[in-house]
Amino acid sequence: MRLEQKQAIVTGGAGGIGRATAKALAAEGAAVAVVDLNGDAAEAVAAEIRDAGFTAIAIQADVSSESDIERVVATAVDEFGGVNVVFNNAGIIRRTTAVETTVEEWDRVFGVNVRSIFLMCKHVVPVMAAAGGGSIVNTGSGWGLKGGGQAISYCASKGAVVNMTRALAIDHGPQGIRVNSVNPGDVNTGMLRDEASQLGQDADAFLAEAADRPLRRMGEPREIASAVVWLASDESSYVTGSALVVDGGGIA
Repeated sequence: MRLEQKQAIVTGGAGGIGRATAKALAAEGAAVAVVDLNGDAAEAVAAEIRDAGFTAIAIQADVSSESDIERVVATAVDEFGGVNVVFNNAGIIRRTTAVETTVEEWDRVFGVNVRSIFLMCKHVVPVMAAAGGGSIVNTGSGWGLKGGGQAISYCASKGAVVNMTRALAIDHGPQGIRVNSVNPGDVNTGMLRDEASQLGQDADAFLAEAADRPLRRMGEPREIASAVVWLASDESSYVTGSALVVDGGGIA
């Protein structure tokens, strides 16, 4: 068990990539705090983990709120005794151009996708540093490394995540804290289907287009989870500041 005696926080942990990763981290021995805006859904994931014989709690939180993030970190420390793994995964997408995007939509996307990572790191880094280090993994995107259509706020936010990850790695490496981003391509989740709805496109046709990449298929949440587990574990002990692409060759 690669994460035995580790304590982890997973934001956006109630569905898709977050759910798969929370379960994968727990299966490798980590005690997991499943954090989500939907508290009932977070509790359902935590219950699945506990039913499998592992350790998990659920915490309802708005990750763009500093007071909520402070509460998340404090709760995890109280319940588990510390935090040495964080997966900053919470994210939303709005499929609009600059002309179509409202200021409120722009701010909400950046609040969930970028501000949340800043807030989590602000409050969890001192905890990790006091314990001798840890691993932070941030969810970027293939569209954080190249552009995409009708998604200006999302592309901008994920570009920020990728470079913020590098800055965090530089600042906190001397404290034994590794910080990396995992950058998925299109993954078979409810979020991807919601994109089709936002664009007014047929879901089946949209998903077929998403599979148009060298491996000729979409990714599955468990495949992203496997990458996160590796980045969280000591197997990647000399990896920090990296942007790991897990996209079936989509940006190749």
